[in-house]
Amino acid sequence: MHTRTKKVSFAVVQWSLTALAAATLAACGGSSHHVSNDLPEGISEIGVTVYPATSVSSGETTAQQDLLTGGIGKTGLGAAAAPAYADPANPTVAELRRNALYSNYRGILDPSAGGGYGTLYGPNVKLDGTITQSEGLIPGREYLAVLDDGSGRKQTTVAVQVPDSFDAGNPCIVLGPSSGSRGVYGAIGTAGEWGLKKGCAVALTDAGKGVGLHNLSDDTVNRIDGSRATHAAAGKLTFFAANITDAARSAYNALFPNRIAIKHAHSQMNPEKDWGNDTLAAARYAMYVLNEQFGTTGNPVPFGKANTLVIGGSASNGGAAVLRAAEQDGDGLIDGVVASEPVTEMPGTSGYGIEFGGATVAGYGKTLGDFTTYGNIYQPCAALAADAALTEASIYNYIALTGMTARATARCDGLAAKGLVNGSTTAERAADALARLRAYGWTRDNDQMHNAHYALGNGPILSGMYTMAYGRFGADANLCNTSFAAASATGDVVAATSTALAQSFATANGTANGTPATVIYNDSVGGAKSWAFAVSPSTGVADLGLDNALCQHALVSGTDPVTGAALTAGSTPTKAQSDAVRAGIAEVHHSASLKGKPAIIVAGRSDALVPVNNNARAYTALNRTIEGAQSNLRYIEVTHAQHFDAFLLFSGFDTRFVPLHPYFNQAMDVMWEHLKNKGPLPASQVVRTTPRGGTPGAATAITASNVPAFAMSPAAADAIGFAGTSITVPE
Repeated sequence: MHTRTKKVSFAVVQWSLTALAAATLAACGGSSHHVSNDLPEGISEIGVTVYPATSVSSGETTAQQDLLTGGIGKTGLGAAAAPAYADPANPTVAELRRNALYSNYRGILDPSAGGGYGTLYGPNVKLDGTITQSEGLIPGREYLAVLDDGSGRKQTTVAVQVPDSFDAGNPCIVLGPSSGSRGVYGAIGTAGEWGLKKGCAVALTDAGKGVGLHNLSDDTVNRIDGSRATHAAAGKLTFFAANITDAARSAYNALFPNRIAIKHAHSQMNPEKDWGNDTLAAARYAMYVLNEQFGTTGNPVPFGKANTLVIGGSASNGGAAVLRAAEQDGDGLIDGVVASEPVTEMPGTSGYGIEFGGATVAGYGKTLGDFTTYGNIYQPCAALAADAALTEASIYNYIALTGMTARATARCDGLAAKGLVNGSTTAERAADALARLRAYGWTRDNDQMHNAHYALGNGPILSGMYTMAYGRFGADANLCNTSFAAASATGDVVAATSTALAQSFATANGTANGTPATVIYNDSVGGAKSWAFAVSPSTGVADLGLDNALCQHALVSGTDPVTGAALTAGSTPTKAQSDAVRAGIAEVHHSASLKGKPAIIVAGRSDALVPVNNNARAYTALNRTIEGAQSNLRYIEVTHAQHFDAFLLFSGFDTRFVPLHPYFNQAMDVMWEHLKNKGPLPASQVVRTTPRGGTPGAATAITASNVPAFAMSPAAADAIGFAGTSITVPE
């Protein structure tokens, strides 16, 4: 065994597995003169870097680095602009890491002082709530590795951060799979910050997603470290490249120039099915890292599941990943999990139900592919309904909804012409579209979020990406005539700039969100256009790509949304395409069986991206049906909280909504106390918050009274309970 104290070169470290018995003993922390500390199966190490949180040389540049903030501290994370590159067209690996930490931290948290950054949470706020003047830099070591299945295409990245404050006498690991489609640092603001402050090793992973952009025109890719190179030059360090021959790529480029393949959508591996196992693999690698760093010749494996506390905690897709890991944890490695706003893929609706305010909920338990593609059809029209209106000028200026009103109206008209909404006026059609969304699992608490989610492209992005991923379609498949590329201000396909691609590891979030790739509808009348400008062939008007939205939902439902007829070999999409998508969805269903493992789910009642009836409420109900009184799952539902705390930067959102992040932190604190000191778990409950109010765009500064802590024993009016097989949620 060797101990590494300095950065090693960026090269894959090859290894050989030892006998299975020795590996089992190592994983369990057993002691034997035959025991050795072996890399978990499938893991290749890239290297380890020491971040002492002081000025250090990292090769190409000199920068102050740490584990949490990339050296920029609380002030830098809170700054409106990301740190500058010495050469924007050629950022260094160190600069990319620093800026990736910046963008991922801010991507899901509100970094404004008025919203709680620096007072309720942030690098300078201790876990006990003490506000310090510190920049919050956390020194330590970061180990980078890759998990692959032997194909060279999976390439799941794992970064294990071991802070200098790690206490070998009180070992702990926090698992942080990324939210959304983000890269390896996607959970840095949630699991990362909490775990590092606690002195735990933090195991971050992209769980098979991440910023993998293959520019098909010039055959450039992201390396594992985020830098760019040609596919040939990147070689085995290629993070993602489309599974396509050079000849096929050239032929595709001739027909569809300037397209970009995206890992989450085009890996042809349906990465979601592996989120749980990838998280468990990250945990095993973290255990290996601790043994490698702290083991001795006499005791090479001092840490194992018997003496090391392991907590999984993350948000959104990361929340789904820790729940799935807990479900699949056959070795008892994970002690407890906290899932914030998790995307729980429900296997159906039988055997459980939901009651809200004493009334039975009809629409619930739908999968992400189902409710997202359905919402993609109706949200543009529903956003025009009176109940969905947001009038603050800065919101409209930011998301350009005023520029989309004519196209949203055309969507209403197209739906009416196809018999998919009722009403003779736009107002009536919009109200009917909103009612249909409510019947599909959304609630009135979601009404004012539909316009923002659609105008920012969440519906088209997720509908395009996830159907491709589920069906394992390649980059040249053009499923539902959809592809990804950079686009001009008028929606025309353009070449992504080399600078944008060079910085993509730090700026992109693994989706087609426009940095630099956006969703392109190839069949738009007059030529390919981005989704916002698409002219549907069936309507002949700019309606935000109605035909593509209908096609994508047909892939999930197996039927034509207009006629209700089953898809055939000659339909668009085809039955075979739909069968592939539906088979992929079946692979990602949650079991909801946590085997009595302690778990806390935190969700916002106003979450329109991951509506609680289709996710948190449904999962909690099914878990109770399966585990009964043996269940240790608790559900915290927070009023006036929605999916993206970062939205609270926008005028109108700041006055209407509160951050969900403080409740993730509290849930992690409570889980720690439960596992370490046998403290109680909270009863399931509704937490009633108070929006900040004030002037939109300049809301009153938040205080702890706006976001009161959840109680261990809530008042009866706030308690979430069960009636038979149904979860009962008070209004």
